[in-house]
Formats: sequence, structure tokens, C-alpha cells
Amino acid sequence: MAEALTPNQRAWLRLRRNKPAVVSAAFLLLMLALALLVPMLSPHAADHGSDAQFAAPGAIHWFGTDVHGRDVFTRVFAGARISLLVGAVGTAVSLVIGVCWGLVAGYVGGRLDGLMMRFVDVLYSLPSIIFVIVLITTLETLFKRLLTQIAPELSGSARLLFLFVGLGAVSWLTMARIVRGQVLSLRHRPFVLASQALGAGHARILFRHILPNVTGIVIVYLTLTVPAIVLYESFLSYLGLGIQPPQASLGTLIAEGAAQINPIRVYWWLVVCPGSVLALTLLALNFLGDGLRDALDPRAE
Repeated sequence: MAEALTPNQRAWLRLRRNKPAVVSAAFLLLMLALALLVPMLSPHAADHGSDAQFAAPGAIHWFGTDVHGRDVFTRVFAGARISLLVGAVGTAVSLVIGVCWGLVAGYVGGRLDGLMMRFVDVLYSLPSIIFVIVLITTLETLFKRLLTQIAPELSGSARLLFLFVGLGAVSWLTMARIVRGQVLSLRHRPFVLASQALGAGHARILFRHILPNVTGIVIVYLTLTVPAIVLYESFLSYLGLGIQPPQASLGTLIAEGAAQINPIRVYWWLVVCPGSVLALTLLALNFLGDGLRDALDPRAE
């Protein structure tokens, strides 16, 4: 008699049968490898400029060169490294704050739940992109001079640190709502009541019994949070409010390419190459999120 599969094994089989999700996962692993290795191993990694300005894509420069003669292929994957880092850290902030907030609100209930969720509603009422811009600008005003005095080596990366904080500050709201809704449906289940009857503490019930039962939906939402944060960062960088030179992200590369468009000559590769990498990465993350949602759905056969 064949051994029955566990829920995790059935979910893995469903995910493997989802070809778009599998292809997307493979593409994201390739993107991660290129973002880590290309800036270090490319023969043009040390180029700070050359006479080959605006060279079209070819055998030497696969994505062409920019206004300073720098290899766009190398810069695109160096920028992808920054964009993926911002997406990963912002999502981690969303995970920690959103899950803890939702767990406490849903488990405690009552007035505390109402107060915590009204605070979330107030933040939801603010235009998110404007809130992020104001928050980043305020943090720069308050702490950049302090960082320059205390830790000068961090002053150049201050905008990146503020981006982590600003994007994380708006990305956890939906996570908190989702987790709270799941906890409200779980806190009166028999296994939770049994743990309470046996004298288990609140922390043990939350993290040993309730949290594992919301992990599936949290994982799915995380895969959808990463592209949203990457898109936020790219938009802010395009406006000049994100990553600052000499660092570059996909958003800043698109902005630099768009600045070179003129009626006389269109250097299309400066926009198309970083834009295509950004679009494909976001598309792959969304396909993977959809695949995980279907695979982890307990109602799926």
C-alpha cells in the first residue's frame, strides 16, 4: 500500500506541476546568480568610463554602453543587486512587523485589537508613495548629519538605509491585516483551546500552534510583496529620491537612459535593457507567488 503524502509533499508536487511557477523560480535563481557574479567577474566591472560612448549592443558590450562609455550589461546586474537587496530587506521588515502586529491583534482581540487596527487604518488612509517620500526626507534631515559625524563610512549608504526603513514602514500593513484575519479564525479552534487548558503560555500558543498555520499565506504574500517594493524603489530612484550615485539600481539606470532620449538619436538600449530586466523580474515574482498560492491552498486536490 502506497504511503500517504503529507500536506507539504502534496503542495510540493502541485508546485512542480505548475510550469510558469517553475520557470519563474529558475529565472529568479539565474537573476540572483547574475546579480551576484556579473559585477565581480565581468571584464568591464572596473571600467569607470571609456571612449566607446553610446556603443550599440554587440559582441563586446552585450547591452551596449552609456554616455560615459560604461558597459550597460555590467551596470544592469549591479543595479539588479541593489534592487533585489532593497526588495528583500523591505520584505523582511514587512514580515517581522506585519506578522507580529497581526498575531497580537488577532489573538488578544477586544479593545487592543480595535486600537491596533485603527492605527493600521490611519496609515492606510495616507498616500503610500507620498508617505514614503516624506519619511525618507525626514529621516535624511534628522540623521544624515549625525551619521556623518559618528560613522562617516555609512554616510554614503544613508539613503539606502532610509529606503529600507521607509519602504518597510508601508509594506507591513496588508501583512498585518492578513495575519490578523487568519488568527481570528484559528484562536478558538480545538487545538488552541486544548493548549490553553494544558497551561501553555500565550507566547507558546502563538509561535508553536498558531504561527505555523498561517505560514502558507504569509509565504504567498511575501512573494507578492517583493515585486511591489522593488517597483516602489525603482519609481523613487527614477524620481531621484532613491538610490544615489555612485550606486545604481534598475530605476536609476532607466532614469539615466530616459535622459539620453532626444529627437536626433534614440539610444534605445539604455532604457530597454534595464527596463526588460526589471519587467521580467517582477513578472517572475508574480508568477511564483501565484504558483505558491495554488500549491499551498488546502482546498486543492
